[in-house]
Parts: sequence; C-alpha cells; structure tokens
Amino acid sequence: MHPHSVSTPLNEDSAAHAAAVAEEQRVLDEAFARRDGILRHLDAELAVPAGDATGHARMCMMLNHREELRCADRGLIFGRLDALDQTVLHLGRVGIPSGEEDDDPLVIDWRAPAARAFYTATPVDPQGQARRRHIRVDGREVISVDDEPLDGSGASELVGEGALLAALDERRTGRMGTAAATLQREQDDVVRADSRGPLVVQGGPGTGKTVVALHRVAYLLFTYPQLAAQGVLVLGPSQRFLDYITQVLPALGETAVVSATCDTLVPGIGVERAEPRDIAEIKGRALWQQTLSRYAASFVPRPADLELVWEGERYTIGEQRITRALASATSGHSYHAARTVFSEQIHHLLTDAIAERNEETLARMEEGFEDILGRLDAKLANSDDRAERDGRSGTDVDGELTEDDLERLHDRIATDPGVAATLHEWWPTRDPQEELRRLLGDEALLRRWAPELTDTERAMVAAEPRTRASSDIPLFDALADLLGEASPQGEQGEFLTDRAASRRDWVYGHVVVDEAQELSEMQWQMVMRRCPSRSITAVGDIDQTEAPHRHTTWEGAVGAAFGDRWAEARLTICYRTPLEVMALTGPVLRNAGSRNEPPRAVRASGVQPWERAVEEGDLEAEAARAVEDLSQRWAGGTVGVIAPLERLPALRAALPEVAVLSATDAKGLEWDATLLVDAPGIVTEPRGWNGLYVALTRCTQELGQLLVE
Repeated sequence: MHPHSVSTPLNEDSAAHAAAVAEEQRVLDEAFARRDGILRHLDAELAVPAGDATGHARMCMMLNHREELRCADRGLIFGRLDALDQTVLHLGRVGIPSGEEDDDPLVIDWRAPAARAFYTATPVDPQGQARRRHIRVDGREVISVDDEPLDGSGASELVGEGALLAALDERRTGRMGTAAATLQREQDDVVRADSRGPLVVQGGPGTGKTVVALHRVAYLLFTYPQLAAQGVLVLGPSQRFLDYITQVLPALGETAVVSATCDTLVPGIGVERAEPRDIAEIKGRALWQQTLSRYAASFVPRPADLELVWEGERYTIGEQRITRALASATSGHSYHAARTVFSEQIHHLLTDAIAERNEETLARMEEGFEDILGRLDAKLANSDDRAERDGRSGTDVDGELTEDDLERLHDRIATDPGVAATLHEWWPTRDPQEELRRLLGDEALLRRWAPELTDTERAMVAAEPRTRASSDIPLFDALADLLGEASPQGEQGEFLTDRAASRRDWVYGHVVVDEAQELSEMQWQMVMRRCPSRSITAVGDIDQTEAPHRHTTWEGAVGAAFGDRWAEARLTICYRTPLEVMALTGPVLRNAGSRNEPPRAVRASGVQPWERAVEEGDLEAEAARAVEDLSQRWAGGTVGVIAPLERLPALRAALPEVAVLSATDAKGLEWDATLLVDAPGIVTEPRGWNGLYVALTRCTQELGQLLVE
C-alpha cells in the first residue's frame, strides 16, 4: 500500500522513539479527521427520512456504520505492519477509507485478510513482513510505540510482547476490554477458524477463552455479513458475567448480538427456586429429549370417526379419512402445527361432504320431479338471458355448487364457532408449562414415558415443588418446541436483537457458549434448537467444571449433542494469571482428578501469594482489613473475594462495596487482586477441587488467602 522506508528497531533510543510517536500521531490525526468527516456525512444522510423499504434498509446500514465508527474511539489505530516490499499497513478497530477514491485505505479493519500477518508473522515465518509495530493510544493521542523486528533479532514466543505485557499489567476496571491489538497466534487461529460445524475450544485459566470467543463473533460477522441478518447468540454462565463482557462487541463494531444465560434464554420463563444437585443431574440427562417426544406424541388424537354439525345437519368424517389426514398433518410438524394442518384438512373434507349431500339431495329430487324439471329446463333454454338479467347462476339455477360456491362455503366453515369448538374438543391446544408440570409431578406418567429412570429417581423428581427450577428450563424449551406455538408469535422491537430475544424459536446464524463445560445435555439441546446449522463456538475448561452432571471430558460433555462431528482447538498459554499463582495449581488439578497440565504462564507479577491464619470470630474483620490493604496496593484496579457458599452472607455484610462470590459465580471474571477465604471450605463443596482451581486463578497480580483456625 503506502510506500515507506522500513525504520530500524527503536530499542532504547528515546529520540527514535519520539520520532516514531510523532509519525504515528500524524497518521492517527488523519484517521480521526477522516472518521469525523464520515460521521458528519452519515448524520446528514440520516436526517432525511426513508421513503420506501429500500431507503429504510439503507438507513439501517448507515445507522450500524455510524455506531461502528463511534465505538472505535479507543483503538482507531493500534498496529502497523512494515512489509519487505516497503509497503505499510495501519490496523485498527474499523476500516477507514482515504479521502481519495482510488487511494488505499488509511486504516484496515483488524478482521480483514490483509491484517492476518499482524497476528501470525514470526521471525521464523515473517510472511513477507519486516516489522510489526504496536501503537498504544489514549483517545486521540499516541502515547508509545513498540517495534518488533521479524528478522530474528528480537525473537519472542509472544506477538508484540511489550504491548501485550503492558496491557496485562493495566488495572482491571470491572469490565472486559478488547484485545484486537494483542491477540496471539494460537488465539487468532481460533478467531479465524472455519465457522462450519461445532468448534470446542479448551483453555485453562487466563488463556483468553472469552476474549477469543468474542473476537471470533466480531470476525465472523465481518467476514460473513449474512450472519448479521440472523444475529449471534452469546450464552454466558451468569448475568454478572454478561455485564462484565457487555462492552466488548460494541467496541469491536458489532451490535447484532443477543446475550443470555441458559436460565434467561426462553422469553417469559425464569427460575423460581433453587434445587438439589442430584435432581439437577437427573433432569439434565439427554434421555429427557426422547421422554418428552414420546409424551408429546401421546397428545395426538387416535383415528376415529369425527362427527360435525353444519346448519343443523350432522356429518361424519370416517375413520379411514381421519387416518390419512392425521398421517399427513403430523409428518414433520409440531403438535400445534399439525393441529392447524389437520383442521384445514377437516374444513375441506366437511366442505366436500356438504357438497356431496347437496348433490345427493338434488338427485333424489330429480327422480320425483323429472317432468317438472324437464319443463323448467325447456323454459330456461328458451330464456337464456333471464338468469343473466336476474344475476342468477350456479345453484340459483341448477342446484350444483360452483368453485366459487365451494370456496365461500369453505371459508364459512373455517370461521364457524361450532366447527372450531368440535375440533378443539377433539384435538385441544396444550400449554407446555401445564403439561410439563403434570408429567414431572406424576410418578405413573414418569414410569410410562421415562422408563430409563429408576423408581428412586422418579420418586425424587415427582416429590419436587412444582415451581420452576433451573433444570426445568431446558425441559420446558424441549416440550414447547415439540408442541409448537398454538398461535403465531409476533416480533417485538425495531432492532434485530429485540426481535430475536422476544422469540423462543428464533434461529441464529452462530452461537457462542462460554463456560461450555457447565452445560447439561438438555441445555445443549436448547443450543442446538437455536442453531440447526451447528455453527457453534464452545469455549471452556473441562478442569473448571462444577456443574452436577457427571462428565469429565469434552467427549462426555458434548457427545450427546454433537456426536463425533466436532473439532477441538486448545489454548495453552496463560496470559492473565501470573507465574507465582499458577505454580499453586498443579496439585489442585491432580486432586480434582484431571490428567491435564495447567496452562503455561508467560508473565510474573513479582508478588508472591500469601496466607494468613485468622480466628473464626475475627474472620469478617480480618477480611475487611485485607481487602483495604489490597485496594490500596492496587489503587485504580479491582479486588474480588471468593469464599465457600456458607460464608458469603456474613462476608457480604462486612464488605458491602466489594464483589464477594462463590467459586462458581467467579467463573470467567478477573480482578487485579483476589482474596481467597477458607480454601478448605471450598474443597468440601461438590466438585470442590475444581472450584478451588477456579478461585486460585482469578487475579492478574496478587493472591492472598485467609485460613480459618
């Protein structure tokens, strides 16, 4: 693109560094000026109302583009590639065209194919590049640059090591930031992986699983714009986690994304109570899909004669015709969709029956009144124009129903309350909530439709309260899908995300599942229903599993949903958690039963983890003192507290301004410093060693522990 001489490495030369900063400042100023000009143009265009559907579609595109440009303030430019042929590329959050139509872009989007070498070029494989430069900016000001020669003179296993470590050392704000400027090669490989079929990404703590998943969403929406018409679903483990990541995708220029948890995925249906782990495990098994399929199929009426009344006369649709109508209606349809198809077929059959009886009546009349009809026919034959003059035809003349007559008759039958009431009694609508509640509360029904369960398991399920628990959400979703909608669903909201979130049956172009190891087999079925194409990215760490299900491998976790048709990628480098803390995790993983090695940490914080023994009665006061010390040491950053479930209420009362969480709720989050309270208490919880592994690895700088004596 733009020819420049390839400058030498900056090293410690302050004059060279200052010159490089000034050079990049000029480019950044030009990019912002161009960006601001485009925004003014878009604002002027958007001020003119859309005149038609095409204009409305164009306006939506401009709105999206304006939002993308507005969100690019931080990181409008963050990198530069100097090629061996002396061309230069500047990379940023979004592409910025030059002012002249034929000129190369001022900035290329980090997701563009031309930007790939920024993340993958190495001294061993420079891919035609001589140097990679990371540009650190604060708003509209360039504050530093970091050059990385690709000729082998500064070889490192990390891409842009200086920029990466500087970003990792920054204080945490309580919200996840973007990493487009510092993605590493193994991360970029996942971001740009083929979108066809499920991709399972295994990564230990601090490997950037979530960052990679979200940047993959941005990349896919950029590369495959058609996905934006369907939207992307991001499933996270908790609302706190979704709040933590909420700004990442808009900052990357993507807004066609719906975020939810498995508990909030179904519109209008929420969790009303907690439940025991053993019950959640039973109700999470894949066997419920077949159980509910059999149960829903039992609602379909069995073939029998169907009697209908029309204008005081009774008509019987015979069992043979009913059998054919049922077979046609139920083929490939949900319960309520089949009911609609069947009702339409009955309307036609009743129309035919009425027409046949009308013809039979006319035939009998003709037998008794042939002479009268003959004279009438002769008279009509001599007065061909009388029917036309009087507006009479069809049955007005000869009693036979014309096609128009039949169509009008069919329409009357289709809207007749009496016919509708008969069909409703014969094939009633079903409420999935009521039907699920009936099944789960009745041991006899469970014995009939869920024979795979033991008597003890059926009794445990039937004894549960009828209010809704987390494991009921996937069961409801499955039964609601099998039953289908009793009436058409409306789409609420102007934006795609609003419409998608309001529809239980919305089909997404891609689904991202974070902390995927926690999903039950029935929750995976929920995911599959929302993405039949199986364009799914599942990220997680099998060693951090705390859910009640029994699997300990990815094959066990996703096998029921994906079979053997899925690919796996691995993230092996820990960027977040410092060396000093990761050194504690090996024994914890072994106690958890894992055969995996923890990810390899590539940075040290220089702060050794510490422990302090405290008396039971002093715990809350000592925790408050420790949090105060940590907050002062890491001023401007964040501190989190992790403790066993039973200790959370007292600690939250003592620390009202601090995030005090269980190991499960802390999953996916990070702080500058973590205070771990009563680690042995966490170990005693279900899958406690896995929970301790999570708790140990949440900090980016310092880990402190309070041990209760």
